[in-house]
Amino acid sequence: MRTPKEQNRPALVSLARGLVLIASLVAIGYLLQLSEFGTAFDRAWVDREVLARGTTGVVLFIAVSGLFIAIGLPRQIFCFLGGYAYGFPEGTTLAVAATTVGCIATFFYARLLGRESLRRRFGPRLRRFDHFLERHPFSATLVLRLIPIANNLVVNLMAGVSSVRALPYFASSAIGFVPQTLVFVLLGTGVYVDAGLQIALAVLLFLVSAVIGLVIFQRYRNMPVLDAVVGPSTPVRGRRR
Repeated sequence: MRTPKEQNRPALVSLARGLVLIASLVAIGYLLQLSEFGTAFDRAWVDREVLARGTTGVVLFIAVSGLFIAIGLPRQIFCFLGGYAYGFPEGTTLAVAATTVGCIATFFYARLLGRESLRRRFGPRLRRFDHFLERHPFSATLVLRLIPIANNLVVNLMAGVSSVRALPYFASSAIGFVPQTLVFVLLGTGVYVDAGLQIALAVLLFLVSAVIGLVIFQRYRNMPVLDAVVGPSTPVRGRRR
């Protein structure tokens, strides 16, 4: 049987990766501001090339971001960009919309085009995932979105080839995307206006959301849907330790 330390290792690794991503985005943002690119992408540029496009710019941001998220790029990057371009309130709304669009695109790609090949790929894991998600589509999806180690692309692909109903899955996903979206939109806004307090608040919110995710992970660790996504908490009998 795994020790508590071994069971928590994936979550701690995910937390470390999140902190590295935050540090990387902040560093890139400040480096761009100090370079010639920083002058090119100042407030006037954002107003002229992004905000001045109105509805067209909004639709373009959601569509392009959603496409890249659908193929597996980290959604946090586009939340950061949403905060940088649109500010906190609007950036949060658009980033959640873009992430949900990416979720929907991957889900229906798997359901309409890749069902047979993905069923073979995921095998027994998919059966565990399908059995639980079909019975508890909203609550199980919300748990998956809030824990720190569930891979967004893998979850969407597995959901697409499962028998889960689309609407509860999308609604719960959109709600579950909000906490980390708030963190990275706030981070992007803070870098843009050079507000150290906002960046510090974003880091604090990330740590709080990570702790909440770890608590949820521990509480629901033995749920079949989690075992399907992150692996079982105990080794299969008969294998060597």
